[in-house]
Amino acid sequence: MGRSRWKLKSSRSVSLDTSLPSAAAESPDTNAAIDSSVALIMEQIKSKDLPETMYKPLEHFVNEYLTASTKGAMQKESHNSQVADMATDKATDKATDKATDKSHFASSLNTAINNIGTCLTLGSKYGMGPDKFKFGVSHKAIREPFDYYDFGVNFFKLAVDMDNSVFLGEENMNKAKAQLANGENVVFLANHQSEADPQVVSILLESAGFSSMAADMTFLAGHKVTTDALAIPFSMGRNLLCIHSKKHIDAEPDKKDAKQKQNLLTMGAMLEMLKGGGQSLWVAPSGGRDRRDVSTGSIPISPFDPKTIDMFRLMARKSKVPTHFYPMSMVSYELCPPPDSVEAGAGELRNIKRSGVGIHVGEETKNEGGLEARHLFTDNAQRVCDENYRRMREKMFGKE
Repeated sequence: MGRSRWKLKSSRSVSLDTSLPSAAAESPDTNAAIDSSVALIMEQIKSKDLPETMYKPLEHFVNEYLTASTKGAMQKESHNSQVADMATDKATDKATDKATDKSHFASSLNTAINNIGTCLTLGSKYGMGPDKFKFGVSHKAIREPFDYYDFGVNFFKLAVDMDNSVFLGEENMNKAKAQLANGENVVFLANHQSEADPQVVSILLESAGFSSMAADMTFLAGHKVTTDALAIPFSMGRNLLCIHSKKHIDAEPDKKDAKQKQNLLTMGAMLEMLKGGGQSLWVAPSGGRDRRDVSTGSIPISPFDPKTIDMFRLMARKSKVPTHFYPMSMVSYELCPPPDSVEAGAGELRNIKRSGVGIHVGEETKNEGGLEARHLFTDNAQRVCDENYRRMREKMFGKE
């Protein structure tokens, strides 16, 4: 299988040799190769000065990612094996297919190990300790000397089933692109399903030919993605406006005043951005991720907060630059399923599953609803987002 080497930085640097034992590398059971890789990585993690309470969550994260990232190769191997079995007179072709499948799996696993190594290295250095990265009220993606943007996109892309992913609303995205080129602003009002949503946006926009729009987009980010050790390296690669969600602002009463002050500063930074024109923003008006309905298993969109949308419309008017609002429906829950309940603190258990993802950019939301009926704007944006979301899920997963 070869070697993947990375360094986990804590109190000292460690080089991890992830060469698999020959028995595991040659085993037809690909799960054995994954298990061996997880064991080797955990052996090195446990040699560090980390609290034991981190071991199980990290082992879960590593196992989830390696499994999700190689599942496509395993499915391809199974399919090719079945096809080869139907052509028993082509023994040479069958052997060649199996060798190709094995090579594809080994390559995927090797890439996944390197990605995990980079993630843990960056997370241990910039997510904790004296070098912990501090985000201001706004943040520009760090693209050099290390490209944190590409790192995050490539990390999650390995686990995305691109064959079963969809991007819809290309004509609306082209309209938004033209408006941005004309110096106007665009705000995408999206439902929010996973921590990987910024990377999902990039993966799908890049696949549809909107790479620069994906890289230039600014995301409204809650406190978790700027304080959690594993999330920080991914956030370092995005353009962010950092804010405290209404869902969590009361979680620490003694810090509420400071959180509110930061939110005001963030709104000021956003207004200055909008005044400059040509800005695209992604915001989840619900204030958090969509959660599974444990009684039905369905994944409904969380309600949009009218006050949040009112605030964005107010900032748009104050900027005196034409600003356009588009509903963006996101399907990414299956890729990184969040906990069923809302947790205020950082450090949640990370789940990663190989899955298709989807985006549907709806038509621009009409500027309707005066002072007394401003809820109509929010209602319309939510309705379109929800309708497109349901149609997209049906297209991807069938009737649920």
